[in-house]
Amino acid sequence: MGLRREPTARQLRLAVELRRLREAAGLNGRGAAALLGVSSAQINQIEYGLTGVSEKRLRSLAAHYACMDEAFIDALVAMATERTHGWWEKYRGLLPMSFLDLAELEHHATYRHDVEFLYIPGLLQTEAYTRALFSYRIPELPYGELELRVRHRMDRKVVIEGPTPIPYEAVIHESALRIRVGDRAASRVQLARVLELSETDQVSVRVIPFDLDGFAGAGSAMGYAGGTVPKLDTALRDTPHGTGYMDSEAQLSALRTLLRKVEAVSLNPERSRDFIHRLAKEL
Repeated sequence: MGLRREPTARQLRLAVELRRLREAAGLNGRGAAALLGVSSAQINQIEYGLTGVSEKRLRSLAAHYACMDEAFIDALVAMATERTHGWWEKYRGLLPMSFLDLAELEHHATYRHDVEFLYIPGLLQTEAYTRALFSYRIPELPYGELELRVRHRMDRKVVIEGPTPIPYEAVIHESALRIRVGDRAASRVQLARVLELSETDQVSVRVIPFDLDGFAGAGSAMGYAGGTVPKLDTALRDTPHGTGYMDSEAQLSALRTLLRKVEAVSLNPERSRDFIHRLAKEL
């Protein structure tokens, strides 16, 4: 089997976790290779996501690395051996890999949180809202690619609207609710959609109002996806070059704390629904 030309974010995450286990055990690549009876080049290829690793070899590595966390090892084995061909595969070669990576991350997530200050979170957006966002891009997207991006974002909603939805919580600042990304009618429909989803069992929406005293957390926008075990959680934050994935223990701990702080000052779901109702009446 040849080397992968473009590993997915999930394949790279598995590779990173195996490298972290080796380093925690105080071994270099050559030492790990000797334990398995393979070349150091093969260990490098595994640890950079360029090739896969079998369950037998993964469990052998974990044993040599003295990793005793069975749930974590089982989760890594699942990542290494799964052969998922999800709905996002139809966009391969048509959209940037980051779109496919996000869809795959959400597919495997056990829960999803979003904190937004300027826009309605993607999983809650209407088609008109999404199209207006992508239409504003500079340079402008060709019509065909714009429609592909809109369709992809609508398809992503399967994680909260499909047959097996995951728990989802969105914390949205009042500014995002008030900004008219489209026209007045489209904004009214968008607020109605947020309200509709907030009344389902799996979705919780919380609002941060403008008049909240002492709130300095406007830079706290993020996404957070729960892994099958906490060590495999992933945080997402916007960067100048696109979405950045954060998964180190220190990063995740800091962002979990930040997430709790933002949630603590937001209105509870019932008050948030009343708040959005009032905004919708103003349109």
